[in-house]
Amino acid sequence: MTFSAVARSADGDSFGVAVASKFLAVGAAVPAAEAGVGALATQAFANLAYRPEGLSLMRSGIEAAATVNRLVTADAEAQTRQLGVVTASGPGATFTGEECLPWCGGVADDGYAIQGNILTGPEVVEAMQVAWLAGDPATSLARRLLAVLAAGDRAGGDRRGRQSAAVLVVRPGGGYGGTSDVEVDLRVDDDPAPVEGLERLLRLHELYFTRPDPATLLDLTGDLAAEVTERLSRLGHPGEPDAALAAWAGMENLEERLAPGRIDPVVLDLLRKA
Repeated sequence: MTFSAVARSADGDSFGVAVASKFLAVGAAVPAAEAGVGALATQAFANLAYRPEGLSLMRSGIEAAATVNRLVTADAEAQTRQLGVVTASGPGATFTGEECLPWCGGVADDGYAIQGNILTGPEVVEAMQVAWLAGDPATSLARRLLAVLAAGDRAGGDRRGRQSAAVLVVRPGGGYGGTSDVEVDLRVDDDPAPVEGLERLLRLHELYFTRPDPATLLDLTGDLAAEVTERLSRLGHPGEPDAALAAWAGMENLEERLAPGRIDPVVLDLLRKA
């Protein structure tokens, strides 16, 4: 009833899962990930206990294939399950029980595992694998995973239709303000076009929570400082540029894009539009 991709970033710092299904709030059931440890997807007749148990095994240094083997060996209903696992190093692993509904299957290799059940056909998993292998390793893991999910969706996806989708990515200190490891946790729980909805949410996430590239920052001096000060004053935030910009940006949820004495071109564009 689901198709998913579990992956590790090229630098090994991030782990994530992207999933879509004709199932309510699939993101509440399928994905699990822990920074520095790995990620997994449990689906088909999903065993949600695989999530904490699998992360515990990976935390102890068990590789992906052995993690899968231990989980399914201990499960009397394993033949109804589907599972994908990626650990901190080496190849990912995927499992499809013999009682999963067709079409069902998966592929795995270095740093990824892709799987699905009740799909329109093997072309869904094949398209997802092609998309992963064609992805730019320098692109964020969330963006790569979403591209893989979109490829599966275009290839046919869940043969029953569409309802929900989710992406979960973890990285040490990758969360809001650097105070958590959850870099991206987005869900579309009930929508006729959930993958497209997830794309919209990821664009917003990148706007509000992605730190700007230092090479693109502009110095708040001269004419630019005068322009920014004048615009902020008209918006009700008078004073020196840094303090006024921080006050306005906080109101607009752009605080993650602030840099003392400088301004992100994305923030400048939004200020000009405001």
